[in-house]
Amino acid sequence: KIIFENFGFYIKVESGSDNGAAFFMLNKNLPLIYSYMSLQNFQYPPHLVIFVSSEIINLNKMNKMMKFARLFLLILLTGCMIALPDYTEAQSLKLKQKDGMLEFATPKREKGQTDVLQLRCDPIPVVRVAFIGLGMRGSMAVDRFTHLDGVEVVALCDVRPEYVQQAQNRLKNAGLPAAQEFTGAEDWKKVCELDNVDLIYNCTPWLLHTPIAVYAMEHGKHVAIEVPAAMSIEECWQLVNTAEKTRRHCMMLENCCYDFFEMATLNMAQQGLFGEIMHVEGAYIHDLRSLNLDDKTGYYDMWRLKYNTIHTGNPYPTHGLGPVCQVLNIHRGDKMDYLVSVSSAQKGLSVAAAEKFGKDSEYTQTDYALGDMNTTLIRTHKGKTIMIQHDVTSPRPYDRLHKISGTKGFAQKYPTEGIALEPNAHSFLPKEQMDSLMARYEHPIAREIGEKAREVGGHGGMDFMMDYRLIYCLRNGLPLDQDVYDAAEWSSLVELTETSVKHNGMPVRIPDFTRGAWDRVNGFSHAVAQPK
Repeated sequence: KIIFENFGFYIKVESGSDNGAAFFMLNKNLPLIYSYMSLQNFQYPPHLVIFVSSEIINLNKMNKMMKFARLFLLILLTGCMIALPDYTEAQSLKLKQKDGMLEFATPKREKGQTDVLQLRCDPIPVVRVAFIGLGMRGSMAVDRFTHLDGVEVVALCDVRPEYVQQAQNRLKNAGLPAAQEFTGAEDWKKVCELDNVDLIYNCTPWLLHTPIAVYAMEHGKHVAIEVPAAMSIEECWQLVNTAEKTRRHCMMLENCCYDFFEMATLNMAQQGLFGEIMHVEGAYIHDLRSLNLDDKTGYYDMWRLKYNTIHTGNPYPTHGLGPVCQVLNIHRGDKMDYLVSVSSAQKGLSVAAAEKFGKDSEYTQTDYALGDMNTTLIRTHKGKTIMIQHDVTSPRPYDRLHKISGTKGFAQKYPTEGIALEPNAHSFLPKEQMDSLMARYEHPIAREIGEKAREVGGHGGMDFMMDYRLIYCLRNGLPLDQDVYDAAEWSSLVELTETSVKHNGMPVRIPDFTRGAWDRVNGFSHAVAQPK
């Protein structure tokens, strides 16, 4: 099956339940060697990888391309006769059906390797930070760090030199010294190898999150990774195992855990205001059609669109999942057991592409795999339920849901903030009572740093509170608010949801990344330094 797309084509081979594809990028700005890496990261393992000329081919000349593609298909099928048995065996070891569920194997810990729950490392009085990736998220992070005490920005890395210069200007305008500059495609490795770096702050595209984090930890660095931290179960285990072996912190930068409302309702839940929490909901519903289809100033090299072209499920689950996992004490007294995930058909991107580029454009004709709406249901070991949704292609208001339902009350952030409590839980509290309750349960961290956070900004201040807490914990030698198991658990939904969707909503077991220690810590908490 030859599938043509606006940025290339791939040859897809189907054999039973196993699918493979050799993917060929035809973009002059993307070297073919990266095509091979992308193929692996996109989880379309090839039966036979064929490298072709980097000459640009006009995809509109379909007849010539079909002749070219048929030739490669013949070669590919020949290779499959040899490669397919080994591939099928490898897949069967990776994913099995057990007790009516699909289940990924849990690798054993290596001898001498132990967990990093509540990991404490030596205090770092001044945290030396290197930023890798200076696009939308990275550039704003550099700006926020100019407002933090006890940090020094020592390195800036991006493949676009102009972005490095813009970050340098931010440092200069704040009266801070210039940082060392890196602009090569592989320079992130040089940054991780620097002796004068304590923390790697990784804001690169999704597929570089885990490779950079692993390499950084292997070179003795703590890492903070933009969301999601990993794109596959294998990558989740890479993060966990590397953190356990190196005893380095690995924090996913889930900023929504630091939203003022999320933190207040966490405080309410921990103090029992809602009774026993039985059900929670979260989402990432954000119309990103204009960014995804922006081939000039949108995501670098349209990486997000390319990913969504060949993947289904929920590729971006953590904004909604992170805050409610903290409410439910996930791997701190409870754990997520299994999920069921279904997706709608895809229409939104195609309609938007037709409006922008025309109905006959390559963008419009592309068969995007990602459904418009994905809905995932999760059940925990203690019988709690979680609903997570993802939609980035529908014309609707921004929504993270954030709903908490307990035996004594209910809270929601979207579409409007509201709290309902017994004995009158049929209605939300009046504004005066709501304001009083929010003031009474304002989270201590928000009370401490909230005013400055609102002033500095970053999604209303939550980004700054996230950075503040990261640096605070590193400077005081405390466990981080989000550990590597959070990063793995929340990111694991990327592949788990896709697996369930591809198997018609079949239940999929969620791995226990703590390998049995999920109930050792008694509840989620933010570490606080003892007065000296």
